[in-house]
Amino acid sequence: MQRRIRAVFVRGGTSRALVFHHRDLPGDRAAWDTVFLAALGSPDPHERQLNGLGGGISSLSKVAVVGPSTHTDADVDYTFGQVEVTRPAVDYRGNCGNISSAIGPFAIDEALVAAREPITVVRIHNTNTRKLIHAHVPVEAGEAAVRGDFALDGVPGTGARIALDFLDPGGAVTGRLLPTGRAQDALEVPGLGTITASLVDATNPMVFVRAKDLGLDGTERPEDLDARPGVPARLEAIRAAAAIRMGLAQTPEEAGRASAAVPKIAILAPPAGYRTRAGDTVEPHAVDLVARIVSMGKVHRAFALTGAMCLAVAARIPGTVAHEVVALTGAAGDVRIGHPSGILPVAAAVKRGSDGAPVAQTVTVYRTARRLMEGFVRVP
Repeated sequence: MQRRIRAVFVRGGTSRALVFHHRDLPGDRAAWDTVFLAALGSPDPHERQLNGLGGGISSLSKVAVVGPSTHTDADVDYTFGQVEVTRPAVDYRGNCGNISSAIGPFAIDEALVAAREPITVVRIHNTNTRKLIHAHVPVEAGEAAVRGDFALDGVPGTGARIALDFLDPGGAVTGRLLPTGRAQDALEVPGLGTITASLVDATNPMVFVRAKDLGLDGTERPEDLDARPGVPARLEAIRAAAAIRMGLAQTPEEAGRASAAVPKIAILAPPAGYRTRAGDTVEPHAVDLVARIVSMGKVHRAFALTGAMCLAVAARIPGTVAHEVVALTGAAGDVRIGHPSGILPVAAAVKRGSDGAPVAQTVTVYRTARRLMEGFVRVP
């Protein structure tokens, strides 16, 4: 026998997710994982999620839950879940910026928020990070608009541009923008020795390292990095050491077991020319740095949006690995990130607090989103 649960299949930015109404899920929160794993087809040792609606990679294996807001300054609550592909686990420790872009349109189309043309501002409370997001959603004929001329690298065609303002994004998981209080840390990594890294927590915790310190140039194709002997293991070892330093785990084993998604790790390099996955040429002058990010053990085919937002914040903090790279170009506006699928501009505002420590004020990004399918997912 199978239970029917209403769900909406959406694309948000360069990711996809099943979105559920909070009211349609079991009242016992502990039962949610069973629903999400069955719906997406996890665990699947063959990494295909053939028995569900997942796509076999982290960016296509996500869920979201939307319901009435528990925050006085928000319209809806939104909970994000990263469903692991090969393990029976759902990670709720961080948010997804891409799927965040689909929450405003969902709230409008599901009549959780009144539609107002031409732009409806949906105030979203992300329960994972306890942070607020303001989504500026174009509206047409009473529904979230889909048609538009905004092109998002990594997504075919164009769509209606959604502006996302992430308010006070610092310390989303650890409670501090710089979890260790330092712009750079020397990590002792078994088998690698000392690795310089910047540990920053803005929208999600991130670990930033120099590509050259790992013998890389930063412009490699994701599939090449995944297949290069020793590289995935080295990146995971650094990520685990950083998780311990950030207080997210006690041991490397716990870092891998507790969350493969938080923190994420990214390798950074100065501007350089390269070809995107679609075969287009990115010129060095078009970007402020090139970067590759690991998500759930695989190099992302574009760049995880919360990682990009954290990177933009880090680039505005003197002394970080990101700042030293971006400082080479003298970039003062958007931070233009060169990633495997193109270029992603992100605006970040950082100020000095009364104690002299950096404070992240806002991060603004632009995405497109589209409702792909609505109906019922069947769960055994």
